[in-house]
Amino acid sequence: MYDWRKMTDAQREEVLNFRIQHKNSWHRPHNYESGRWFHVTAACFEHRPLIGRSAERMGEFSADLIQLFDKSLSEIMAWVVLPNHYHILVKIYCEAKLKKQLGQLHGRNSHRWNVEEGCRGRTCFHGSLFKKIKSEAHQSSTLNYIHHNPVKHGYVEKWGDWPFGSARDYLASTPDNVVKMLWSSFPITGMGKGWDER
Repeated sequence: MYDWRKMTDAQREEVLNFRIQHKNSWHRPHNYESGRWFHVTAACFEHRPLIGRSAERMGEFSADLIQLFDKSLSEIMAWVVLPNHYHILVKIYCEAKLKKQLGQLHGRNSHRWNVEEGCRGRTCFHGSLFKKIKSEAHQSSTLNYIHHNPVKHGYVEKWGDWPFGSARDYLASTPDNVVKMLWSSFPITGMGKGWDER
């Protein structure tokens, strides 16, 4: 559940009303008995900007990544692709199968990129990390973290300016006051330390 202690009565009412009115909004209620929410992230080897060689490559990789999760019937809440890594907040129903498919996606793209750049045998990805979401507060902080990631890394000044992620849809479908309230109620302080600093 949300940490209601950090919210005023008006804020609580606003979030509840918003969730009721938007049945297919950015936030889907989670049910740990049938699937589990994860923060999935992966980086290019040595944080080299291999995904970001061109806007076209960024777009193609983003589409492939989202298609993989869609085909596995995963529920994506937030995602972002950056030049050298990506993050996804997703409800997964078969973790082992998805890890294998993600490894295959990395392998296919690595092969293609290495052929395009004449770098056969080069390592392009450094595995992936699946972090279990522990609570709705953790989920909301992770959503904020993912949408803020291009700003954190200095690629843009505002969430909506980054085209390779879900921030634009989130901002378009969520009232400004709810976005601001969730940002202030669920901070990202300390998130990414040690594994998302480059």
